[in-house]
Amino acid sequence: MAVVLVHQGPTVTQASYEETIRKLTGGKDRMDSPSDWPVEGLLVHTAGESDSGFRVVDVWESEEACRRFGEQLGPVLQQVGITDPPQIYQAHTFVSA
Repeated sequence: MAVVLVHQGPTVTQASYEETIRKLTGGKDRMDSPSDWPVEGLLVHTAGESDSGFRVVDVWESEEACRRFGEQLGPVLQQVGITDPPQIYQAHTFVSA
């Protein structure tokens, strides 16, 4: 079952997101394809500014894939100062075009 990860909060900013991307990719400015992620299993990724702040949304193919990514992401988030925990839940429905 697909898993949704939503990350938003005062410490999740465009600047902290971009620094996270650089650290995860070894210096790239952006992630352009699923192969840019440090683990397999990503279905969808989007990030942008909302009325309530910068928001990152991922959909992972499974809880296991999401957990593997979290193991890579956690230390990077600490390094860049993101302390807001993500919201993670199973998708009821996932449709891809």
